[in-house]
Amino acid sequence: MDMVRRAKEKGFLIGSCSDRPMSGQQAIWDNHNIEVDFVVSKQMLPDVMEKFKADIYCHIGDREDLDKKYALEAGFDFLWPDEALLKSWFYADGDPNQPK
Repeated sequence: MDMVRRAKEKGFLIGSCSDRPMSGQQAIWDNHNIEVDFVVSKQMLPDVMEKFKADIYCHIGDREDLDKKYALEAGFDFLWPDEALLKSWFYADGDPNQPK
């Protein structure tokens, strides 16, 4: 959740795309007091791309058969959670060598 907060603070659009019910996804965000831009099912990633114009679209997931498949089919980049932790949005100053 810290990574999501930092990415949002840096101006990234944030949302969730899951096979969980959308109400369940929203409840997770609400429980962490994070306002998201969208909550959709995995099959709706193309709709997210159509609705939100961005330079880069990235889906972070943990399942090859669903997360990665739907992300790549929709034209999103795909990252595993441990790869996402290495990205500059996780770090306050963008430097992974500095403390979080």
